[in-house]
Amino acid sequence: MIAGFENKLHCEGIVGDGCGGGRIFFIESDTLYAHDPMTKENIKLLDNVLDAKSISKKACILTITCDNRVIQFDLSKMKVK
Repeated sequence: MIAGFENKLHCEGIVGDGCGGGRIFFIESDTLYAHDPMTKENIKLLDNVLDAKSISKKACILTITCDNRVIQFDLSKMKVK
């Protein structure tokens, strides 16, 4: 884990673990973003991520736990499963 990733609304993509390796995924203002540390660019992936409590990544799937639902975002298809 990278220093500063104690925030449950941030997670890192591990290189070699499927899609998004080396990128940082985070939720800010009800929006899911991917941050590319090489270009310093933030890419909007998904709007209306309401009441998010945590985000995690395994392979190409980002799992976002919200108050009333769980969202699985497939990075290989760039859409909600």
